[in-house]
Amino acid sequence: SALHRPPRRLAGIFQSTKKLFLSERTGRGRTLEFIRKNAANGLSVANLVAGLSSILCSLNRQSHHSCWLLLVGFLLDLADGAVARQLDACSALGAKLDDFADFTTFGLATALLLQPRGALDGLLAIAYVMAVFARLCFFSTGIPFTYRGLPCPYASSLLASIFLLTGGNVTLLHVTAIVMILFMVDQGFYPHDKVLESQLWKKAVYVGGVAAVLFSPAVVAAVYCLAWSTSYIVFPFAIWSCKA
Repeated sequence: SALHRPPRRLAGIFQSTKKLFLSERTGRGRTLEFIRKNAANGLSVANLVAGLSSILCSLNRQSHHSCWLLLVGFLLDLADGAVARQLDACSALGAKLDDFADFTTFGLATALLLQPRGALDGLLAIAYVMAVFARLCFFSTGIPFTYRGLPCPYASSLLASIFLLTGGNVTLLHVTAIVMILFMVDQGFYPHDKVLESQLWKKAVYVGGVAAVLFSPAVVAAVYCLAWSTSYIVFPFAIWSCKA
């Protein structure tokens, strides 16, 4: 019997090692699945944090930081939808989280750039927020890869860029905000740009935007995002019509 003890011990060690290996592989698989399902949600949360931080910066009169955070939110918003579609992780919860982040960043935080001081300024800020609310909640379309009304991230990017380039010129910001409200509540169609899922040049535009916002001076980032947003707003189908 003594001769059979070593093989039995080896078999026990082998079984324990096998169970440990399988449990580690199962745990790793669950972790990867969790990351896959929540990668886009993580980007939406980052967008939400950027919006909340932008609000705090505006309240503390740090408008340049607020604008920079709005541009970061613009890039995050373009990325989270693409990540969700590529990883096949679209869900009702993710859509609600994305809409809440967009409302916070591109509605509330962007409206504070208008620097409301009196009743009329406050009404304009409220009108801007309500336009974003209507755009997110009620403007759906049955046409694939098409928006109805201007997507609010582009309006936010335009306002933030103008703020940085003009030093917060209130008159110009108010006029631009009124125009953006009209674009957002309009029933016209805008193509889904699908920047990260379309032609190579669109991906290059996105990468250029990331480089400009994260590594370039504020003026360069503002000019880049202003040109990007304006091209989509003014020439949506001529330039940005989706051709995946």
